[in-house]
Amino acid sequence: MTPLRLAFAGTPPFAVPALQALLDSPHEVVGVLTQPDRPKGRGRRMAPSPVKLLAQSRGVPLSQPQTLKTDAGRQELAAWAPDALIVVAYGLILPAAVLDLPKWGCINIHASLLPRWRGAAPIQRSVLAGDTESGLTLMQMDIGLDTGPILLQRSLRLSPTETGGTLHDRLSSLSGAVLLEALEGLVTGALRPVPQPSQGATYAAKIDKREALIDWDQDALHIDRRVRAFNPWPIAETRLGEEPLRIFAGYAEAGPSGTPGSVLAVTSDAVVIACGTGRFAMTTVQRAGRKPVAARDFANALDLTGRRLG
Repeated sequence: MTPLRLAFAGTPPFAVPALQALLDSPHEVVGVLTQPDRPKGRGRRMAPSPVKLLAQSRGVPLSQPQTLKTDAGRQELAAWAPDALIVVAYGLILPAAVLDLPKWGCINIHASLLPRWRGAAPIQRSVLAGDTESGLTLMQMDIGLDTGPILLQRSLRLSPTETGGTLHDRLSSLSGAVLLEALEGLVTGALRPVPQPSQGATYAAKIDKREALIDWDQDALHIDRRVRAFNPWPIAETRLGEEPLRIFAGYAEAGPSGTPGSVLAVTSDAVVIACGTGRFAMTTVQRAGRKPVAARDFANALDLTGRRLG
């Protein structure tokens, strides 16, 4: 296989395995684009992205433009003259001038089986919707929102306990091997882009923290999916009196319910809450300003008799 000159655009931890796979492959990574350093943590100190740290550790040329919509913002990318630009969770919009710059165009790794879940939050939306299948799509980018022709897809099954975090990690770890397979297919001519089907397109809107607030009038299975989808961010939340209470984990169960939000029981591993239909057993919770704890320990510290959440 003829090695390619590749540029890479990515920012968060999700993008690291794909870049690592390229750096360890015969292909030449001629430069990396990543977002500018951002303030992070309680001290709000400027911190580099995980992709930047990897690129620096391997001595790869790096660029952090505020935008790619100007000639100045594209200057370093143009100078690298890549055969293709690999894009993984970069976070900046690519204008037509960037899409047309590499000889082989721009190839995006998207964390869903397109056309389902185009957009910013495909992982959380998949868990929230109760999907039983997800996967990766390698796509030839166009000016639309995740609408370009498909090069390669790989699917995986979601477990009944899948969280946003576990699905994120599974898809990220899969990305490197799938990317190298797609590049080999492109070089040899065995892989050709196929237009996305017109049916089945859905939009994965960016997560709003307000979505994490639990509505106990909903079905227990819906609440279970919400808790799992929003772990590790933004974390499902309710209230106990005036105090916020974050719910990290739990499970839906059948059985007699009651007034939605009311505490039904404290078991050996959970605090059981009434839902609109069914019950939700909280297993890991966090009070404001404290660390996450087992729900049973939380219950031991408070008298929950007759209490109601929400």
